[in-house]
Amino acid sequence: MTTMTMKMAREEPAVSHTSRYALPTEPKDNGTRSNLCSGPLILLSHGDPTGFKPFWRSVGDKCKVTIDSCDFMSYLTDVGKVCWFLEKELEEAIRQLHRTVGNAATDDRYIVVGAGSTQLFQAALYALTSPGGPESVNVVSAVPYYSSYPEETNFLRSALYKWAGDAYTFDKEGPYLELVTMPNNPDGQVRGPVVNRNDGKLIHDLAYYWPQYTPITAQADYDIMLFTFSKSTGHAGSRIGWAVVKDKDVAIKMTKYIELNSIGVSRESQHRAAKILCAVSDSSQCTGANFFQYGKSLMAERWTKFREVISRSRLFSLPKYMEEYCQFSGEDSEPHPAFAWLKCNNDIEDLEIFLRRYKIMGRGGSLFGSDPTLVRVSMLGDEETFNLFLERVSSIQDTIGNGNGNGNYI
Repeated sequence: MTTMTMKMAREEPAVSHTSRYALPTEPKDNGTRSNLCSGPLILLSHGDPTGFKPFWRSVGDKCKVTIDSCDFMSYLTDVGKVCWFLEKELEEAIRQLHRTVGNAATDDRYIVVGAGSTQLFQAALYALTSPGGPESVNVVSAVPYYSSYPEETNFLRSALYKWAGDAYTFDKEGPYLELVTMPNNPDGQVRGPVVNRNDGKLIHDLAYYWPQYTPITAQADYDIMLFTFSKSTGHAGSRIGWAVVKDKDVAIKMTKYIELNSIGVSRESQHRAAKILCAVSDSSQCTGANFFQYGKSLMAERWTKFREVISRSRLFSLPKYMEEYCQFSGEDSEPHPAFAWLKCNNDIEDLEIFLRRYKIMGRGGSLFGSDPTLVRVSMLGDEETFNLFLERVSSIQDTIGNGNGNGNYI
């Protein structure tokens, strides 16, 4: 087979978050087979966790929630609590789940509930920078960082804080906040803080520190730890997240932010989340309907299939991950991240634009502060979409040919 090298000119503007949902442009006639462009759009730019739906369908009515018309009519749950809108049953379910999994310390910690970890992230920024000083506090994260951090940090144009970019290159004096995502989104690597100065404060985003994605190597015990219902169980639509906070004053400020932002969090959603989290804790004691066993098996199978497809060509490559001992499962295993950090080894300058032309929507590396030859693609979608993605990537590889490999990837 003759190898064909392609150099993609930057003929399209950088893709913004708003235009990211638009249909890709039709591919140009460059010798590729027409069936590469046929069929539905494959949307992999978001981490919509619909791949876990078969497990929850199998549970049946076990997690069914019935709410009468007179239930949850008050704003309040317990005015004596720091987080006065947190349902008691949800707090208990959260603490029990973390004890069961062993991924985070919750004893003598405050639980603050939010509308997903996105709202809690904003609440943490406010809590750690208020009442403010003469200058805005710099917010940094190591490249590749979560693509929404810059936009979310600067969205309100707050005088309290501002986005300052890559933690590796940060050299400004004064207080700062560093965002540590573990395992990291987008590349799935486990990492710690980078700047490490006495005048800094840390926010740990642990959305993916669950057994289906990575070995649980230790009980996390940080000042602020953010978790989300969407990635722990797959229930993104309920919009529930929680923060585990050491300092009472910080927890009070985070609660105040959410009070002013949304006057609390849906009690109905909290009720549903509590029911499901309890079911996950209970299932973890079983050998049958164990959610984390199911999730790990699903992710491992998908990664195996994807690596097999990628190995047939040198056009694309994926990161390597090391096996580690998981304290939850009691066995050695390697990570199976929620996203694949796909690299192009050919002469294609912008992999996101290239894949869009074949109706594959990923999220380009430049949005993560990284190289545009990288793209983040979700591994969390439904089975039909994932299999179609594998078929299309395989066809692209067969058509475009092989490029140069990279020693840090397989």
